[in-house]
Amino acid sequence: MSAKGKEGAAHMDNPVKPDRRSMLRLLGTLPAAGFVWTEAEAQQAHQQAHAAKQAAAKKGAKPFKPAFFTPHEYATVTVLVDIIIPKDERSGSATDAGVPAFMDFMMMDDPSRQLAMRGGLAWIDRECLRRFDKTFVACTPADRIAVLDDIAWPGKVAPGMSHGVAFFNSFRDLTASGFFTSRLGMDDLQYMGNRYVPEWTGCPGEVLAKLGLKGE
Repeated sequence: MSAKGKEGAAHMDNPVKPDRRSMLRLLGTLPAAGFVWTEAEAQQAHQQAHAAKQAAAKKGAKPFKPAFFTPHEYATVTVLVDIIIPKDERSGSATDAGVPAFMDFMMMDDPSRQLAMRGGLAWIDRECLRRFDKTFVACTPADRIAVLDDIAWPGKVAPGMSHGVAFFNSFRDLTASGFFTSRLGMDDLQYMGNRYVPEWTGCPGEVLAKLGLKGE
């Protein structure tokens, strides 16, 4: 589930933790389940969330207070996004990138997404209560992963788990979109953006070789 490819957590045979490139490929294939948005929307959400945080900091205001999520839901979102994209030696975690605030903005920006999000978070809590008599946040890390392993892979849906699978794969998609459209995520991808290039020498030879191509 980690989108950043930590050691022991980057292999596709562990459905909860695909590597970074696999995650980006998944973004184009996973079901939206109420979380359909554009890159422009994602960037706008980050810009507005960042502006709100800056304004609050200048006023000495209290920490970010979600407009959509309840305190318990927001705590669940915070734990869940950091399981998907944890902090590693390359960059910070999803919460470091402001993904929970990004998600809260997205829910308020388009109310049609709210039911899928709220229902999915409730589903995860119910499943944890059924198995461990605890909410997702109160579970141990191992118990959380045990539940997520069962809903992380659309091709391996256990009976009665389809709603959890649809929710989690959409949530994972939204987490990755939030992270990789943030400044932290763009730095993690080493995205250069529109920068002046004084001399274009073509595609690097090692990249062409990996693609099975030859430069002319």
